Amino acid sequence: MVREKDACWEFCEKLDGNKVRCNFCDKILNGGISRLKHHLSRAPSKGVNPCAHVPDDVSDVVRSMVLSKEQRKEAAFPKRHRPLSSPTHQPVDVGRTIAEFFFENRLDFRAANSASYRRLAAALGGAAFRAPSPAALKSSWLETLKSEVKAKIAETECEWASTGCTIIADTCTDNKSRAWINFFVSSPSGTFFHKSVDASPSFKNSKRVSELFDSVILSVGPENVVQIIVDDAAGYLAVGGLVSHKHPSIFWSSCASRSLSSILEDFAKVEWVGRCIQRAQTATRFIYNNRWAMELAKRFTGGEEIVKTSFAKSVSSFLSLQSMVKQMARLKQMAASQEFSSSPSSDNLISYRCREVLEDGLFWGAAEEASAVAAPLLRVMREVSGSKPATGMIYEYMAKAKEAIRACYIMEEAKREVFLEIVEERWRRQLHSPLHAAAAYLNPSLQFNPESATLLSSVKEEFHAVVDKLLPSADLRQDITSQIFKFRKAQGMFGCNLARETRSTASPGTWWEQYGDSAPGLQRVASRVLSQVCSANVLDRACCGSHPAQPEKRNRLDRETFEDLLYVHYNLKAQSRARPPDSDPLVLEELDMGSEWVEDAEPGNSAQWLDHFIFVSSRQSTSNFIGPNDLLPFNL
Repeated sequence: MVREKDACWEFCEKLDGNKVRCNFCDKILNGGISRLKHHLSRAPSKGVNPCAHVPDDVSDVVRSMVLSKEQRKEAAFPKRHRPLSSPTHQPVDVGRTIAEFFFENRLDFRAANSASYRRLAAALGGAAFRAPSPAALKSSWLETLKSEVKAKIAETECEWASTGCTIIADTCTDNKSRAWINFFVSSPSGTFFHKSVDASPSFKNSKRVSELFDSVILSVGPENVVQIIVDDAAGYLAVGGLVSHKHPSIFWSSCASRSLSSILEDFAKVEWVGRCIQRAQTATRFIYNNRWAMELAKRFTGGEEIVKTSFAKSVSSFLSLQSMVKQMARLKQMAASQEFSSSPSSDNLISYRCREVLEDGLFWGAAEEASAVAAPLLRVMREVSGSKPATGMIYEYMAKAKEAIRACYIMEEAKREVFLEIVEERWRRQLHSPLHAAAAYLNPSLQFNPESATLLSSVKEEFHAVVDKLLPSADLRQDITSQIFKFRKAQGMFGCNLARETRSTASPGTWWEQYGDSAPGLQRVASRVLSQVCSANVLDRACCGSHPAQPEKRNRLDRETFEDLLYVHYNLKAQSRARPPDSDPLVLEELDMGSEWVEDAEPGNSAQWLDHFIFVSSRQSTSNFIGPNDLLPFNL
């Protein structure tokens, strides 16, 4: 009998008819063993109340049985209009999910009036579900999400007293070519959007721009701010001087990722490297502008994308070149294949040039060499990009990168010096920071490594200057010399077995937090110095590289609503930025269909017009966030 095979019969007593009595709460249920399972699983369903006395282990087993059965049933007979459920069978808040989707992606609220939106909502929440209306999205849902974001940020702010924080200034433009500065605040617990300022009226006046920065510093708290990172150090040179003069304990730093991309940009200007990139682009433009070639390439490469898009043009170029080298054998096979030579376009000039590049051994030799010399810098960029603290490691990363470049040209001194001079020049002029020097000195993996003696000697003076800056009074610096001595000689907790064993495995900031109690003053400096990020690209450039237009001739309420929309949008983006562990942090998910690697300068193939149109539309921020006749994503 089926009843005897079902394991759940041991949890109940069979009564007359189709009734059962629960052994844990004595409740009598109509509907047999099926109703009992829902009762014991504690997942309310079909009007069954959860059992209040069932042990957790029994409930977990029964819940897994119910879920497994429903999944098999759904696979065999897919249902339409099934309300969303989580893997634990708890109902998902569909209204919230829809609202977050609108805000995170800057969608026009009027889309909630469409028939397709109503069908989508019914499919997600069921026929009786009432989806958020445009009015609810721009009022109650906006306030709800704003309050929740503020609450999460308040939790993050609690750590600033010990770790400090970094203000990040990201400059972008809207569709009216006005300059905006998006201010983010980053600390070990995360990065959040603080505010956005229209800097157009002040952009040519360094004093007025410095006042914008000053207002952000005051709102965050000068005592909490360790450094300010700007995405364009040269453009903010005078502003940085004014801010540093007013707030001498705050460091003004360049974006490490931007500086590294500038190094790669200079690499691409080396004649043979630039020529190699141009030839590679000749091949990829042909492939990406002809459907048959694109399908053939995907077949030979196993569906892997050839062209890569990153936050900077130079980074995209070297990532794409590396991608081609990785798939060199397959691309050669494609060019020599019968399918390629017999294609309708195989006889035209562009097809011939593409095949000529892919079959040219000299090209592939240059591509391999260019990829190898850029690889060390791309590795550094992966480590310092994003919101993880990296100040303590950037010196070590750059030292290893230069050694790797030397290794590429052991027998070719002239070539080696060309690339190393580029790196050194950018390092001295743009990337180097006293904060990075102090962080290197405080990094236990460097301080206790005999091979780092020369490096530590070169940064010692800057380390002391940073200590003076962060501990400006004699009272704060009291006993600091003896504390530095304890650290260098591994005395007190610095010398315990755990501290010694984790010098190179724990993050520098965590190491100081755990083992720095023997030197409390120096521990405070180390915690603040080692807890900072190095780059301004805390969000993908695709997320924050454009800015929606602000209302100009509307009332104060409109402007406040606009600011709230930005606040919720950017912070939802920051919270959802997590990538798969095996993904490349430098590669953007969306391919730039307008790049030199893809866009055809000659009359395009009609098969590609739709892809190009979709991309161009997606790059226009106002077409996503607002309607064609409105400056806000809703009608007021």
